[in-house]
Amino acid sequence: VQLQASGGGLVQAGGSVRLSCSASGRTASSIAMGWWRQPPGEVREFVAAISGSTGSTLYAESVKGRFTISRDAAKNTVYLQMNSLKPEDTAVYYCAATADRYFGARFDRYDYWGQGTLVTVSS
Repeated sequence: VQLQASGGGLVQAGGSVRLSCSASGRTASSIAMGWWRQPPGEVREFVAAISGSTGSTLYAESVKGRFTISRDAAKNTVYLQMNSLKPEDTAVYYCAATADRYFGARFDRYDYWGQGTLVTVSS
């Protein structure tokens, strides 16, 4: 499975950005996909995930109510709509996918990773 993330850039605080992640290769609609981020000088952290089988979503507390993860199964694409952005949302954002039906926020359960896209939020 190959993942290609896009959509990052520079945005002012309070603004919005939509990230996209296209999956190719041996993909299955039943796998879960997620977004993670790595702020400068910090460890990678969970942002959001979406189940392939049920469409259920999961969010980190820090982004609840501001970010929305969605999925277009026909296009093998997952999106992350980010609204009301804050400077602390500045990070490299990575999309990831599991190889099985795992759905959650455990880093070690994600098997495939995209290359990352930088989102910079200015104050």
